[in-house]
Amino acid sequence: MTDKQRPRVRNERGRKRIRTYLGGELVADTVNPLLVWEKPYYPVYYFPESDVRLDLLTPTGETMRSPSRGDATLYTVVTAAGKAAGAAYRHLESPVAELRDHVAFQWNAMDSWFEEDEQVYVHARDPYTRVDVLPSSRHIEVVIDGVKVAESRSARLLFETGLPTRYYLPKTDVRMDLLEATDLRTECPYKGVAGYYDVVVGGNRHENVVWWYPFPAAESARIAGYVAFYNEKLDIFVDGELEVRPKTVFS
Repeated sequence: MTDKQRPRVRNERGRKRIRTYLGGELVADTVNPLLVWEKPYYPVYYFPESDVRLDLLTPTGETMRSPSRGDATLYTVVTAAGKAAGAAYRHLESPVAELRDHVAFQWNAMDSWFEEDEQVYVHARDPYTRVDVLPSSRHIEVVIDGVKVAESRSARLLFETGLPTRYYLPKTDVRMDLLEATDLRTECPYKGVAGYYDVVVGGNRHENVVWWYPFPAAESARIAGYVAFYNEKLDIFVDGELEVRPKTVFS
């Protein structure tokens, strides 16, 4: 494949301090990360090799192929209290010159990640994804199986790049007697750790269609304690108009 035929790899220099740990031990720490969009949805943090504990990396003898970035050498990361096979990779002979002296890590193989001193979940944050939470007096109604489960004029609307508007409602405006807490927990790099509820209406259980963030990340602090319903799975009326159910990965 010629250079002109290779897919373009988007990358740019970041400005935040990025750290990752394994077994409670710091493995990489940089104030000069390279953000690389291996996929179009969010970047991967690449660390300058001078900011990585290379003594903790052992080659596995395996490689990982990429048509755009070139072959990557895989490494096992070993600390005093942790081991992650194939967790690190380096594109030592990449056609993308910026990658050759950097190290990347498989996100889920590491114990924790931090931007500055705030822990980040799921994947690296995209600097071009924005989250806005705005108070709204719009009339919001949530209906499931013909039963009105929530009604509010004190919603907080969350606008997140690439996703439908989410309507977060105060619990005082929700039929909490119809909600049952579940054990499900999910993480979001922009909002934090969410808990979930089932909704039980007329003997029908709608599993994990309601979520909330007890202690959201700072940028989403306004939704703390409010609950949201999956637009994709139930009926939401806004000022009397039924919204079309959006098609997303959560549908």
